[in-house]
Amino acid sequence: MFEDPGKICIITDLDGTFLPKSKIPLERDLAAVREFEKAGGLFTIATGRTIQAAGRYPRMLGLKTPMIMFNGAGIYDVQTESLLFTHPLPDSAKEMTAKILRDNPHAGVEVLCAEDTWVVNNTEWEQEHVQVCGITPQYGTIEEVQGTWLKVLFAMDSKDIPAFIDYIDRQHFQGVDFCRSEKRFYEMLPAGVSKGSGLNAFRMLPGMRHYTFVAVGDFDNDVEMLKAADFGVCPQNGSEAAKAAADLVLTRTCEEGAMEELIHGILGIS
Repeated sequence: MFEDPGKICIITDLDGTFLPKSKIPLERDLAAVREFEKAGGLFTIATGRTIQAAGRYPRMLGLKTPMIMFNGAGIYDVQTESLLFTHPLPDSAKEMTAKILRDNPHAGVEVLCAEDTWVVNNTEWEQEHVQVCGITPQYGTIEEVQGTWLKVLFAMDSKDIPAFIDYIDRQHFQGVDFCRSEKRFYEMLPAGVSKGSGLNAFRMLPGMRHYTFVAVGDFDNDVEMLKAADFGVCPQNGSEAAKAAADLVLTRTCEEGAMEELIHGILGIS
């Protein structure tokens, strides 16, 4: 199914793909990653998280390869601890966010900047998101947010998301795109930016052009990355959109060692 592992770069989503509900990678998956790297392959991450929220995973994995961050709005070099690439939101995103919050006061709102994370509407759903990510954000109004805006996350009860999406669709905002990154989260990104555009930028990094990219993701915000990859893979627990975009749907979920299944397939281990 796959070529020489030394010519392959696996790039995986975190939550729901490489990470189970505990947010701690399974030991069987970690062992498989070490096997893959020992065979010469590259392994890295593509996440919607900020640098702070993803921080422990590069250390846990001993990553040497850059990561796609902010759902494609940035690429982070784990060795130099610096952003190699950013695609910021337009200045008009501030006015859009203020309007969305005025019209939807129930929505938790988090502004993810290159420099920090700001919470501008601290609902119970936003508090839960901060706790899951394990971050210490700044708190303030939209006007008080400092830094380069890369994306805005809206958090709410999953039952309220369909009406919120319908509201966003009716606004016809310009210069930005929106995607659903989890059942309770809807995100504003720069127009044309996704994990797929991040992967295309990643291919242009020094030394990466000749690799075959195997992308792994479980949700709607992974779809463009699965399409942009040379080979897209979805765990069994993935959304219908992610499964439809993938070249391979694994038999295991993220709770059952989906990454081990993929890597053993690549390495020919039965």
